[in-house]
Amino acid sequence: MQKGVVVSVNVSSKKGTKKTPVGKAAMTGKGFAGDAHSGNWHRQVSLLGQETIDAFKPEFEAIAPGDFAENVTTRGVDWRLARVGRKIRVGKALLEIAQIGKECHRSCEIRKIVGDCAMPREGIFAKVLKPGEVKVGDIVEVID
Repeated sequence: MQKGVVVSVNVSSKKGTKKTPVGKAAMTGKGFAGDAHSGNWHRQVSLLGQETIDAFKPEFEAIAPGDFAENVTTRGVDWRLARVGRKIRVGKALLEIAQIGKECHRSCEIRKIVGDCAMPREGIFAKVLKPGEVKVGDIVEVID
């Protein structure tokens, strides 16, 4: 079992844009309340490692959590080891990995700025199995 920590919780009201760090947010059975990606589908919540964001910093110092439109930024979890179907406990919520990576929008804000986007390769997308509040500092556990 891998363990890490929540570095940032991020939401946005519009798809295809950066998400704004909010400190904590309620996760419903459809994703984060008030987030544009919340809904009845398999990509209700997105996760990305701070380590991935840090890899862009040498060239783009201002890059920050939420800039890749991820809902939850983590530290300490090697998402390259993630597999579809695995469960993730994030704070009081329980998720199931439904997809790894995705096609990037041509209108993706981060791709326009940086020329690349990590989400197609390293983004983790999950559906909510058990709702609950998620906040900065919460433990993230990938359950094998």
